[in-house]
Amino acid sequence: MLFAKLNVSDIYFAELDMSLMNPGLLFSQQEDSPLCEMLGRPEFPLLSKKGDITIGGAFSIHSQISKPSLSFTDNPEPLTCSRINFREFRFAQTMIFAIEEINNSSSLLPNISLGYKIFDSCGSTLPSTRAIMGLINGQERILGKNCSGLSSVHAISHFATCACLSNRKQYPSFFRTIPSDYYQSRALAKLVKHFGWTWVGTIRSDNDYGNNGMTTFITAARQEGICVEYSEAISRTDSGEQVARVVRVIRSGSARVLVAFLAQSEMNILLEEALKQNLTGLQWVGSESWITAGHLANKRYSGMLMGSLGFTIRKTKITGLQEFLLQVNPSQDAQNNLLREFWEATFDCSFKSDLHGQSHCSGSERLQDIHNPFTDVSELRISNNVYKAVYAAAHAMHSKLKCGQTGEAVNHESCLPGFRQAVIKGKPICCFSYSAECSRCPLEYWSNKDHSRCVPKVIEFLSYGETMGVLLTAFSLFGASLTLVMSCLFCRFRHTPLVKASNSELSFLLLFSLTLCFLCSLTFIGRPSEWSCMLRHTAFGITFALCMSCVLAKTIAVVMAFKAKRPTNTIPQCSAPVQRTSVLGCTLLQVFVCVLWLTLAPPFPYKNTAYATERIVLECDLGSPIGFWAVLGYIGLLALLCLILAFLARKLPDNFNEAKFITFSMLIFTAVWVTFIPAYVSSPGKFTVAVEIFAILASSFGLFFCIFAPKCYILLLKPERNTKRHMMGRKQPKTQ
Repeated sequence: MLFAKLNVSDIYFAELDMSLMNPGLLFSQQEDSPLCEMLGRPEFPLLSKKGDITIGGAFSIHSQISKPSLSFTDNPEPLTCSRINFREFRFAQTMIFAIEEINNSSSLLPNISLGYKIFDSCGSTLPSTRAIMGLINGQERILGKNCSGLSSVHAISHFATCACLSNRKQYPSFFRTIPSDYYQSRALAKLVKHFGWTWVGTIRSDNDYGNNGMTTFITAARQEGICVEYSEAISRTDSGEQVARVVRVIRSGSARVLVAFLAQSEMNILLEEALKQNLTGLQWVGSESWITAGHLANKRYSGMLMGSLGFTIRKTKITGLQEFLLQVNPSQDAQNNLLREFWEATFDCSFKSDLHGQSHCSGSERLQDIHNPFTDVSELRISNNVYKAVYAAAHAMHSKLKCGQTGEAVNHESCLPGFRQAVIKGKPICCFSYSAECSRCPLEYWSNKDHSRCVPKVIEFLSYGETMGVLLTAFSLFGASLTLVMSCLFCRFRHTPLVKASNSELSFLLLFSLTLCFLCSLTFIGRPSEWSCMLRHTAFGITFALCMSCVLAKTIAVVMAFKAKRPTNTIPQCSAPVQRTSVLGCTLLQVFVCVLWLTLAPPFPYKNTAYATERIVLECDLGSPIGFWAVLGYIGLLALLCLILAFLARKLPDNFNEAKFITFSMLIFTAVWVTFIPAYVSSPGKFTVAVEIFAILASSFGLFFCIFAPKCYILLLKPERNTKRHMMGRKQPKTQ
């Protein structure tokens, strides 16, 4: 962990391994808070140096911690950390190296010295908490004084990878120089899938690091089609029996691939137990914490871990670090117990008189002759993250101090609505000017009139409440009413020659289909929904196919009727069943096309944000343009056949030649829909729907008036023409 305390403005920077502690323990109280005092023993740093600014860090310098008995009657015994961790000690020395490098810099924090306080977290929650509180509160016992208000603590982590820490609401001041496990876990799932391993076992550290990382892995693995046979968890504080049980589960499992999302301490415990039980034959896939650990590449573990795969943290070189590490010596601080302990563990010697079989430490031993995780700088990965974290804190403090010296004249006031604070090039972040450059609103939002905040965009669609929607609805209902009145009129005069000559069955069916054509336009009005989008185009396609089928059958009937009057013609007149079959067949073909369209790629509601930036147009996406144009093309084909046949039959002898009226109706129908295509393609927003409704209504009215208006005229106004003799073109005899 890394902290920094700026004495001048009481600002803290902290790098915390949040997977080991609760960030809620970092608190502050106002000056008017009640009296308080620090309880318990103060926590002292293992390595420290005074400076104008103190940077604090916490590392797992020791890997083993005592477990004091808790009687709940007396104060618990002090926690004792043992077994020095050379790798973590290198991290601590890397922090010191970066601080010394900054102190020698003339450009970064000039004339300001950095100090440090390094605490031992022992890789455990309680020591981590004590270390943090020790840095924030100091070592003095406070009695009868107010707890002075403390600034917020900013965390810069070099090793905390838990995806949970990416939650900016819970951890707004947490930063890190290492990627989140969210990406590593998903990458591991893709790695396993790449090699075709679809049956795996998993094991994790029983903490936030392991639990969150493994949860993300299992979710991603299932999406990749990978099955997880078992998922076990261990902690370094678990009993030997618990660890043995987990290894037995691994041995008894049928999965030969083991994904281990473990911290190094848990990995070490697992491997020792695996050696005892002779666990072999596994393909290991590991997380970044242990996959590059040098001590795991020795002969002891090579039989188990040979061929292990995983993703590593980027390694780099830090110029001058190796020379700095090799200069570490107890003589740097003769009273420092940690340096003495490090020296004794490195050279297997002792500074004490009672050697117990060990050689005596002289202090002149050479680290150059030692190769261990402390002196090995060939794989600087986490060390580089520590190095970057120190520099990140230093640069932040540099900007803050520069603002305090040169930023007083800047107007530090709130921006006007619609403006933001723009960084001045070459100046610290706190020195800014006002800029009218706006930040982009989310896709479904637009800026208000003042350009000060994002507001929801206006939703646009053709509704029943607007003028255009009301007019189109009125015309639709008016057309449907006309067809119903015409049906009643035909029913009233169904026994007259005119109605009989018009093929009353087809006429009633045509009127019914026209009623549906008028009403289907209503499905295009209103807020698009999944059902309305599918209904509007299919209803239009089927009703117009039925309408055109009826007109085609009537046209064929007219032609056949006149041809049957010729003596040389042997073709029989179309019977009613044949007409019904032709109408049904032509309509069912359109139904089949519509069903195929709805099955493969149905229309669906769609929010169109490309047409206008300030509003959202709700429309129905066709799903499959091919389906739409196939439906429209089939209607056009039927209309073309009607037009051709009616045009050929237009001069047939008869006072009431229905072919002429069908020709006129088809000309109007064709003209409307030929005009519709370019208008439909070029119309913007809701006007696209209005154009389609207009085409439906115009063609329906054209068919109705051309075919049925002449009949209505004779039935109501010229009843004397409603005779068989007049229908056949014969004159009435003169009365004497």
